[in-house]
Amino acid sequence: EVQLQACGGGLVQAGGSLRLSCVVYGFSFETYTIGWFRQDPGKERDPISCIAGSDGTTYYKDSVKGRFTISRDRVENMVYLQMYSLRPEDSAVYYCAARRSGRSDWNNWGQGTQVTVSS
Repeated sequence: EVQLQACGGGLVQAGGSLRLSCVVYGFSFETYTIGWFRQDPGKERDPISCIAGSDGTTYYKDSVKGRFTISRDRVENMVYLQMYSLRPEDSAVYYCAARRSGRSDWNNWGQGTQVTVSS
């Protein structure tokens, strides 16, 4: 069964850094795209970044470009989101998700990890 688990969240001061990790189970990077989303209470989940399994192509939301970097480790079945220069508005619950390559629906979601950035 396809499963994902996000971890690495925590409390950090503005301007600081944090690395989120997502462990993936039951599928290969070659056949799935992995994405990072974040969600504030009462709001829809907002896509932040993703990496394509087919060729490693990456996408970043404009507000995080130059500050966040997505990467993957095939051996450890991990996807990372390295975050630098964090701002209070980055505070949210962060989720990793997966979708089958060639499809548009994100059908597999991990449990979120809380990121809180203090001013």
